[in-house]
Amino acid sequence: MGRPVELVVFDCDGVLVDSERIALRCQVAVGAELGWPITGAEVLELFIGRSAASVGEQVAARLGVAAARRWDERFRELHHREVEAGLAAVEGIAEALDGIGRPFCVASSGGHEKMRHTLGRTGLYERFAGRIFSAEEVARGKPAPDLFLYAAERMGFAPAACAVVEDSRYGVQAARAAGMRAFGYAGGVTPASWLEGPGTVVFEDVRKLPELLAAAEN
Repeated sequence: MGRPVELVVFDCDGVLVDSERIALRCQVAVGAELGWPITGAEVLELFIGRSAASVGEQVAARLGVAAARRWDERFRELHHREVEAGLAAVEGIAEALDGIGRPFCVASSGGHEKMRHTLGRTGLYERFAGRIFSAEEVARGKPAPDLFLYAAERMGFAPAACAVVEDSRYGVQAARAAGMRAFGYAGGVTPASWLEGPGTVVFEDVRKLPELLAAAEN
């Protein structure tokens, strides 16, 4: 039998809240405004799943530090507006959380302010309050393992006892680097082929997560 999964670590954007499509549209719009005509495919490749700091570094390298600051400001403005206009939880996530039957937490590239907004807007914040970890708290964001290792330590579990639910290639890479089992959710914007790899289960219906976790222990 496989080792029991004692803690489930969720990414936030694209796994709990259906926000990656919003983020993608906002990044494209900001790029058009500020002189980088970036495409949706390029945003998916370069930005999705990465921290704001990582995005800022990439923008600064192309447009300069001042433009990177403005980019971040405009993205936050547009993202906040679109979240208020119609953000929803990922379909089936409430059922999945109800059926997991073990501790869970959030470890996201997004900042705490952003997660309070998105999780609050979708009615999920109280499910995770006190167990929310951000890339703002560690030296290196995904695909480095730092954030997942930090979350496991704070929650009191060994990395090998943890399973990570992610929807980005950087997230599953970080989970593998942390020595955790990875579950790649391919029901959003990321192609399933980007999530595949060793120690990773790829799935498209988040409602199946409880049974997939149970199967990983057998």
